Amino acid sequence: MRIIKRGALEQFWREHPDAMAGLESWYAVMRKADWKTPAELRRVGRTLPHVIRTEEEYERLTNELVRLDERENPSPEEKELAELLTVLIDEYEERRYPIRKASPQQTLQHLMEARQLTQKDLWKVFGSKGITSEVFHGKRSISKAQARKLAEFFHVNVELFI
Repeated sequence: MRIIKRGALEQFWREHPDAMAGLESWYAVMRKADWKTPAELRRVGRTLPHVIRTEEEYERLTNELVRLDERENPSPEEKELAELLTVLIDEYEERRYPIRKASPQQTLQHLMEARQLTQKDLWKVFGSKGITSEVFHGKRSISKAQARKLAEFFHVNVELFI
């Protein structure tokens, strides 16, 4: 009984390369399976990983992942299944709960707060008290040169400030 074409799996893992190993492993197991009736397939199908579309599926597969993670000595197949479930759960969470990208000013404010810094601590980076205040309050955008200096100062990627 043919369930899914390998081409569909290959198309998915081209878009999600980290799913390739898990899908190949699953495909190998499924090719060896010998279901006699549709009922047998349905029983197995409920436990197979698939694209998560509902909160109920998300909860069920998350619980399955937790169960796999708590195993003392998981088999190679269980490790592959856990990896595949992780990819599917992450993909669902990215679609369902997208994280907005912070603005450069928000990033700056967060880094300053996390390090308990004040505007005065950045005067040397910006070159003056006035420019520091304007950037901090969003009245002036961060230039590329300032972004490089901030990245160096905070030891982070310059892209956070551009």
